[in-house]
Amino acid sequence: MSSTTKTSKVRKATTSPKAASLASRSASAKSVDTAVVVSETVDVVAGPELKKPELIDLVVERSGIKKRFAKPTIEAALAVLGEALAEGRTLNLKPMGKAKVQKSKEIARGRVLSLRMRQQNAAGTESDSDPLAEAAE
Repeated sequence: MSSTTKTSKVRKATTSPKAASLASRSASAKSVDTAVVVSETVDVVAGPELKKPELIDLVVERSGIKKRFAKPTIEAALAVLGEALAEGRTLNLKPMGKAKVQKSKEIARGRVLSLRMRQQNAAGTESDSDPLAEAAE
């Protein structure tokens, strides 16, 4: 013969994964006061390609230094930037912006890197000099 024992079951209050997700989203939304609104993405039509000789000429024109000094400096800077991107490093170069390697693929004649570039608006650069608001009198 077997004896029977009576067991009581206590049920814990559980929430569905969907309800838990909604609760965590609402809690995180309440803690973040500064929401960033992203406008619609716009496809950019590529303009003419900027090649190294044109880059050197523009730098010489803007800086006022002689071309014989600018050319080796620009070539060295481009080499350093290329090596950093090949290593998968993120570039944070103001005023150009922040570039991050998203994907990398080896091909027969080299490597293809997909980058994501973020640039600040012109209005965002003014607030960098004085982050504090003026005192009310």
